[in-house]
Amino acid sequence: MSRLAPLALLLCLATPARAEEIFISNERDNTVSVIDGGSFEVLRTFPVGRRPRGVTFSKDGRALYVCASDSDAVQVIDPDTGQVRHNLPSGEDPEQFALAPDGRTLFIANEENATTTVVDAQTRRVLAQIDVGIEPEGVAVSPDGATAVTTSETTNMVHWIDTRTLQAVEATPVGQRPRFAAFSADGTRLWASSEIGGSVAVIDVASRKVIETIAFAVKGIAADRIQPVGIQLAKDGRHAFVALGPSDRVAVVNTATFQVESYILVGRRVWQLALNAAGTRLFTTNGVSGDVTVIDTETFRPLRTVKVGRFPWGVAARPPADARAPDGRAAGAAP
Repeated sequence: MSRLAPLALLLCLATPARAEEIFISNERDNTVSVIDGGSFEVLRTFPVGRRPRGVTFSKDGRALYVCASDSDAVQVIDPDTGQVRHNLPSGEDPEQFALAPDGRTLFIANEENATTTVVDAQTRRVLAQIDVGIEPEGVAVSPDGATAVTTSETTNMVHWIDTRTLQAVEATPVGQRPRFAAFSADGTRLWASSEIGGSVAVIDVASRKVIETIAFAVKGIAADRIQPVGIQLAKDGRHAFVALGPSDRVAVVNTATFQVESYILVGRRVWQLALNAAGTRLFTTNGVSGDVTVIDTETFRPLRTVKVGRFPWGVAARPPADARAPDGRAAGAAP
């Protein structure tokens, strides 16, 4: 072994690990801002396509996917440099998407043409365009990868897609203007927000029936300003966090009782939510006030407000480098 090898190893071990980073899409500025997950400072901001909304990461954290809605593209971006590597075919007006557990299949909601586009992110090939309801937006894929869903804002339905056949197989009626969907970690429940309906539907995945409809009431806030959008389920599964739009609140819902335990005051018009890797911090995008609120998920208290670009919309957490395997996969992930 070379004498330099032990020294190189020591130097690698001595190098401080990169902190977790939170990526925010700024809808009006056509940019993405990057927040340090430890200091809550903005590290950098870089340009992307027009009207960026949904954002997510590849499983290895080496690629950032951005729905550039007015560019009719899903952009694949180097998260370290901010450089666009290439665009994926996405259909018209991509707004939200979900990456399947296989790490390569993207399900993309196309708001303007009532379809869900399915793209292989590795070959950059469109696998299918699936007819769903009018104004599709929310997208989620079950933990086992067998089922995808798309919510349609005007049709007021959750559309169930068989990921093997890439066919829409059923639809579940929900409240008015459904905007977001999230599966529970065990895949048995689907949570879907209805913005104008002012509620969240909890759906049994096996039967595809609504088993609970959660309503919200904030003292001093008119009912028509309570507009549920983004949902994040806590890492331990005990709570659901729901962004309530122009009420400027995040609701904390007990997932066992479906009761609201707390309302957290955040910035103006909260859109979307993301948890850090440990599940200890919740980051909210507040569109009108142009900032992000950082919330402690144990105490349900806001810790910091971080100013970003104009109309922040989407948010995604990139795990720290030491949480990923040497080949770039998340530590402990299957090959």
